Amino acid sequence: MNSATLYISGYVPLMTAHLPFFDDDNTSSDQILLALRQSVDNIDAALIHMLAERFRHTQAIGKLKAKFSLPPADPKRETQQIARLRRLAQEAHLDPDFAEKFLNFIIREVICHHEAIAAKNPKK
Repeated sequence: MNSATLYISGYVPLMTAHLPFFDDDNTSSDQILLALRQSVDNIDAALIHMLAERFRHTQAIGKLKAKFSLPPADPKRETQQIARLRRLAQEAHLDPDFAEKFLNFIIREVICHHEAIAAKNPKK
C-alpha cells in the first residue's frame, strides 16, 4: 500500500496523502484510527455548515413561495433533483439508494419548513 492511497473494500480509494505514517511501521493502529477519525470529524463539521447554508436558501425559497401562494412541494423539481443526485452519487462511488434516502429526508424537512412559513404568512 502506498502512502497516498488506502483502498477500502477494494473499490474506492481513500486519499491519505496527509497521513504519511501509513508506511511507517512505528505508527500504531490507535494513532492511525485517531487521525482518520479527526478527518471524519472535520468532514462532519463541513457537512453541518453546508446543510445550514442549504437551509438558509430553502427558507428564502419558502418565504418566496408563501408570498406568491406557491405550493410548498414541487414534485417535478424533487424528481429531477433525486435523479441528479443519484447520478452524482454513482460518479462519487456512493450508494445511490443512500443518496436518495438522504435527499428525501432533506426534502421532507424543507417541505415542513415551507408549510410552517406559509402558515405564518397567510396570503391576504
